[in-house]
Amino acid sequence: MTRLAALPQAWLVLFAAAGLGLGWLLPLNLPPLLRGAGLLLVAAGLGLMLWAALTMRRARTTVMPGRRPEALVEAGPFRFSRNPIYLGDVILLAGLMLALSAPLGLALLPVFVWLLQDRFIRKEEEVIAAAFGSAYDRYRLRVRRWI
Repeated sequence: MTRLAALPQAWLVLFAAAGLGLGWLLPLNLPPLLRGAGLLLVAAGLGLMLWAALTMRRARTTVMPGRRPEALVEAGPFRFSRNPIYLGDVILLAGLMLALSAPLGLALLPVFVWLLQDRFIRKEEEVIAAAFGSAYDRYRLRVRRWI
């Protein structure tokens, strides 16, 4: 169980289940346009995560949280966000809540963002700063954490 807690996607599944639970407690029938927008957000979130993972792979560095990166990736989606995979997770979660007519689950988004920052991003930033020093400092000044 501890190993699963070390994976952001395990938290994504947990928050999605909680959001769906909220939707089940107070069902709201969303119009097809909003559900369709949710599907677009799901696709956008998955696409962003895939783009970021492929960019990291091309740079020959790890995608796994907690591991020391071999390269400071500044290309692809990393030009716009220091954390495009986490951003993709948030977009995916928002999309799921809309697509599955559980808009009350959107209330969990700020908690999910806080958890990602507190549990993963801050620690990863420390590791990256230690590994790449001033190069990372310059990158951090140019590119925001989320968008």
